[in-house]
Amino acid sequence: MMDTPRHVTLFELQQRIGNTLRLNRELQDVWVLAELSDVRVNGGHCYMELVEKDQAGTTRAKVRAMIWSSRFAVLRRKFREETGREIESGLKVLLQASVTHHNLYGLSLTVSDIDTSYTLGEMERVRREILERLAREGVIDINKRCGLIEVPQKIAVISAPGAAGYGDFMNQIRANSDGFVLYTVLFPAVMQGANTVPSVLAALDLVEQTIDIWDCVVIIRGGGATTDLNGFDNYELARRVATFGIPVIVGIGHERDRTVLDEVAGVRCKTPTAVAAFLIDRLREAYSRVTTLVTRIGHYGADALRGERARLANAEAMIPLMAKNRLTAASGELERLCRVVCDSAGRRVQRADSMLDRINLAVSRAAESQIQKEDQRLRRIGDMARVLSPVNTLRRGYSITRLNGAAVRDLTALAPGDVLETVTAAGSIRSAVVDTAAAPEGETVDG
Repeated sequence: MMDTPRHVTLFELQQRIGNTLRLNRELQDVWVLAELSDVRVNGGHCYMELVEKDQAGTTRAKVRAMIWSSRFAVLRRKFREETGREIESGLKVLLQASVTHHNLYGLSLTVSDIDTSYTLGEMERVRREILERLAREGVIDINKRCGLIEVPQKIAVISAPGAAGYGDFMNQIRANSDGFVLYTVLFPAVMQGANTVPSVLAALDLVEQTIDIWDCVVIIRGGGATTDLNGFDNYELARRVATFGIPVIVGIGHERDRTVLDEVAGVRCKTPTAVAAFLIDRLREAYSRVTTLVTRIGHYGADALRGERARLANAEAMIPLMAKNRLTAASGELERLCRVVCDSAGRRVQRADSMLDRINLAVSRAAESQIQKEDQRLRRIGDMARVLSPVNTLRRGYSITRLNGAAVRDLTALAPGDVLETVTAAGSIRSAVVDTAAAPEGETVDG
């Protein structure tokens, strides 16, 4: 039988490891920088994992840790009061812990304290990095340059329905002492917790679909723990607000609270009630300006009326003198025009008389010339008429044959026995038709 090597039991080994760790002063009450992960509270104790990641985001170290209930209540209250946040996953913290070892559960850390100043600095660093990134991208001041109109009345409100902050805002709007009317529509959103960012982004998307209706967007959330405002320190939400197409007014938390949204929005008010007061003040200032202008217009009108009345009275006093001067001037002008007309008329008459003389002479000459021409034409016509007269034609040996007083032109109109009368230069002859014969084709009677 083989000899059994010298050995210890597993329990004894675990005990040695635990004793070694507990006795090592360098492993007790050590300040450790790590990120919280998988934080959960059970039975008053807080359990978590501490992780460390490289620049690429890869986890390179991880260990279990816990805060026992007796210590956790103290640390939780202190952390909340000083940072405004809960001890939760995702925070980068500086904590004091001691290395412990359990025979069943192995290596872990027991946390005894947390440096809240480091966490505050880390939160501020995150905000600063977001703002610096927006500044590098050139969008941080875009919404501030939108320019809120002088009288904003159509308001898109993003808030949690039923929340105290939203109720305070609406009460302030409806109960304003001046009786101003603002038209508000609520776009519901979750205003705390993990769903804050996607919910508010979704509400902004809905507002953008009807963006031409609204004068501005109001994002409001009442007071509470500062940790409830974590969602408003988000890059995506901050960029959306910074680049939104109409002015965004934010009133988030208490006066002391300040989030990234406060830095990028067009207008920042300290509370939801302050947002309502800001809007009412805009209306009040506009109303005051209008009232002042109306009063000034009344004064200017009264002054102008007095001035015009004085001018009218002055004009009324000057009218008789002006009329007399105008009549005197008109009389002189009329006399001058009469002389001019008379002189002009005389010259025109003289020119007309001279022209009439020339016309008469020209008409007389033209008439005389025309009479001579017509006399010569008539003589020629008379000579031609005498030459062509029937008497001269008959004298040249021609005759005219008539039937019943009409000259015979067509032999086919004659019948045997018809009595004809033939007229000659010497007299007339009566005869009866025995027969007719047409002239041969191509010949005339003369031929």
